[in-house]
Amino acid sequence: MIQYSLHCANAHDFDAWFKNAAAFDEQQARGIVQCPVCASNAVNKALMAPAVARSGSEKMSLSSGHPDVAKFRELLRAYRQKVTSEADYVGDKFAEEARKIHFEEVEARGIYGEATRDEVIALAEEGIEFAPLPDLPEESN
Repeated sequence: MIQYSLHCANAHDFDAWFKNAAAFDEQQARGIVQCPVCASNAVNKALMAPAVARSGSEKMSLSSGHPDVAKFRELLRAYRQKVTSEADYVGDKFAEEARKIHFEEVEARGIYGEATRDEVIALAEEGIEFAPLPDLPEESN
């Protein structure tokens, strides 16, 4: 999986995840990469700093005070609530269950749970679609 910082023609900045760089290029060529704010398909990669692994003591980039932070946090909270109320919790069997659903070994349904970094990489390489479920700061305290 690769995360890109994107910028639309209407000056909205957002991030999106893709299976790989080719997946972004293919989706952009098909016109299906879309700004979540204004639905514009005129989207390009923004300048990005390279991702560097950090130790637990290294600092990370954060944001505070932007007028949309509270609204975005509420959207994430609503998304998480919707998933957890409508999908089946499968715990640490997420990768196994996602494969079964993908390969139609079981009836399709929404699931959520946990997976190791290696399992996440393997699912992405296999072309199995999934999305991270956001943890909000107040939920981690």
